[in-house]
Amino acid sequence: MSSVAEKLAKKSPRRSPSKQVRLRLVYVDFWSAVKLSFLVAICLAIVTIVGTFLVYTVVSQTGIFDAANKLFKDVAGGSNDLKAILSLGQVMGFAVVVSLLNLVVTTALGAIMALLYNLSVKVTGGVLVGFTNN
Repeated sequence: MSSVAEKLAKKSPRRSPSKQVRLRLVYVDFWSAVKLSFLVAICLAIVTIVGTFLVYTVVSQTGIFDAANKLFKDVAGGSNDLKAILSLGQVMGFAVVVSLLNLVVTTALGAIMALLYNLSVKVTGGVLVGFTNN
């Protein structure tokens, strides 16, 4: 019970030769690079915020904050409280601020890298990339 495609494949034992194409990357669109770096930065921001929440939750549930708070009170004095400083709101606010700064910096770096590549292509001629079809 073979299919028609299997019968035809058995009849033609000859494979088509693969063709190789060599292309040169000589231009990166500035706005495409900015949009791509912005999307990557958004993904990193989401990962940072979710990761911070998960790490905070695990550390809080395991009792590490209680032990650190006790040690902090012993070293710094009885009036200071580490749990008030490292509350969930404070930690998540810091994570959001870091994520927003990371978003701006990553987007700017993507734009700068596109500009630098486009300028360096004039000197180097671009990157040679090879493609083939199987």
